[in-house]
Amino acid sequence: MSQKKKVVADADMLPEYDFSGAVRGKYYERYRQGSNVVLLDPDVSEAFPDATAVNEALRLLVSLARKKVSAAKRRSRSRERSNTYQAPVVKRQIGSKARRRARS
Repeated sequence: MSQKKKVVADADMLPEYDFSGAVRGKYYERYRQGSNVVLLDPDVSEAFPDATAVNEALRLLVSLARKKVSAAKRRSRSRERSNTYQAPVVKRQIGSKARRRARS
């Protein structure tokens, strides 16, 4: 004996909606990956004609930020090394007059 599913009337669903050809989870994977929709303020959007221009500007900004961070890391490492590094002792060369004075 098979049982039919009970149809629950929803206030938002009109009788003319037909989901007989619908596919469950068709966009699930795309939704799961997420989306990054960003709304720009009007003054910012005036500077960019389209999405490509925004992406190019952001990529440039990211690359500059990465370079600055890596340069700061290099400076930090070199400071750490200089704090632990002891320079070799350099003896001052003495001229001939100073040698004579030192001997006497």
